[in-house]
Amino acid sequence: MSVPLIQQVRVGAYILRQKLRGNARYPLVLMLEPLFRCNLACAGCGKIDYPDPILNRRMSVQECLDAAEECGAPIVSIPGGEPLLHKQIVEIVNGLVARKKFVYLCTNALLMEKRLDRFSPSPYLTFSVHLDGDREHHDRAVSQEGVFDRAVSAIRAARQRGFRVTINCTLFDYADPKNVAEFLSFACDELDVEGVTVAPGYAYERAPVQEHFMTRTRTKEFFRALFRLGTGRKWRFNQSSLYLDFLAGNQQYRCTPWGNPTRNIFGWQRPCYLISEGYAPTFKALMEETDWESYGTGNYEKCANCMVHCGYEPTAVIDTVAHPLKALKVALRGVDTEKPMVADIPLENQRPAQFVFEALSAQLKEAESGSQKRSDAA
Repeated sequence: MSVPLIQQVRVGAYILRQKLRGNARYPLVLMLEPLFRCNLACAGCGKIDYPDPILNRRMSVQECLDAAEECGAPIVSIPGGEPLLHKQIVEIVNGLVARKKFVYLCTNALLMEKRLDRFSPSPYLTFSVHLDGDREHHDRAVSQEGVFDRAVSAIRAARQRGFRVTINCTLFDYADPKNVAEFLSFACDELDVEGVTVAPGYAYERAPVQEHFMTRTRTKEFFRALFRLGTGRKWRFNQSSLYLDFLAGNQQYRCTPWGNPTRNIFGWQRPCYLISEGYAPTFKALMEETDWESYGTGNYEKCANCMVHCGYEPTAVIDTVAHPLKALKVALRGVDTEKPMVADIPLENQRPAQFVFEALSAQLKEAESGSQKRSDAA
């Protein structure tokens, strides 16, 4: 694990404070989406299927800072869309850093090298670059040639200037463990990134291509094969050792959807970053009025195959704080890839999926139209 010590200490202390206060549900990472617009159209993306009036919307700097204050999480991840398209992204980042939030600016890096001069290196700022594997694999995943080379160039430039850089690697069913192993060695040894975040892709309701998402069984088999290949290599992961252990089928975790709450242009997204089934007007309403028990693997069909870090990393981090020796054992010895996998969560009683995107999208478009009419009238 390569998470900086200052971040580990701050997050650990935050969790202990929550426990001392008797809080059963609390956020660890705010997923702050200031826009949905992107300069790529990846086949596995479920975030860009909105009409232009919505894709053109932006959260203001104040809305972003207010969301961070309202939520209170020690870490803020800024995905999108592509956040570097936001004209005020520097002000947003600087405001969060000034509040001592650990900021992960998620980017496909197409604009990153050109805009590095606008940012200042800080222990509180990390560029999290989207790279799904080697050149062939990544360019296929993002449906555009040449993206890998531009991202690699941007990473090298950022590291030379002293920025923290991690790689966010989402893996699909066509990924090959040997190729991914070589990519991880390239990322850690040659690009010298701080760490890599790995996770299987999630089958968004409106993703253009559905057949490339991994099943739960396939995910566990894939990561066991990958970790076997990692023996003796000095890979650095920007994740807890217990989440990696979970990916290999050694932990039975339930997701913690409130651990990474999402605030975007519509409000606080229910129930999580991956599933959009409505919005709450405030963080308090999100936490208190969402029927959390109706979501998650074993509870809801949409969640059946999900093992994504935004839902399960909070569970693993909380388990790490509760059982540090267990986490240390995995960190020191590595993930066990030979022992029998733990039993998975049964799916017999899960409720069927509700495909609500079309209806929700229509409501949002109607609200957007009404807001624009009122603005024009004023």
